[in-house]
Amino acid sequence: MRFYTQKECEEWLSERQRQKPVAGSGAHVTRVGYPPEPYRLLFLAHWIAAALTYRMPALLWITEWGIWPSSENWHLYYKLRQTYSDPRLLHEAPGHLFLEHEVEDLASFLQMAMLNGWGGYVLTHADYVNAFFSHDEYIDFFAKHDKNLTPVREVLATKFPDGLAKS
Repeated sequence: MRFYTQKECEEWLSERQRQKPVAGSGAHVTRVGYPPEPYRLLFLAHWIAAALTYRMPALLWITEWGIWPSSENWHLYYKLRQTYSDPRLLHEAPGHLFLEHEVEDLASFLQMAMLNGWGGYVLTHADYVNAFFSHDEYIDFFAKHDKNLTPVREVLATKFPDGLAKS
């Protein structure tokens, strides 16, 4: 795992001739709300880390923090970050590049980001499906081809039927 500055995150995308996905960009989108029970975020984070990455690198880029300060556990985040020997603050290096064998690490950091009320992106090297998770407790899954979202919709309809928005 490597931590990236904002500039390094932008370069990672640029090297792949990509941009962060946004609504209205022509990409297909499926939205799901966070489950009401916080413990269910573990399943969601782990499923995203395992299913969307296709055992290829993925960039977790935190772009929103400080919106819900009472939900943020900075101590826990920095203790986890320090186990990877990185003493920088989140605003100094908001990117987290996970290699193909670091699915559990990605799941842990993603779960923590969601629990902290942060927002950001899971940008996969495979680029079949990418995700934006919001401080407003929803995730948008983006894909160039609608068929790539079929497995996302199937799993989410089964596990989070009340949170799946029509797309």
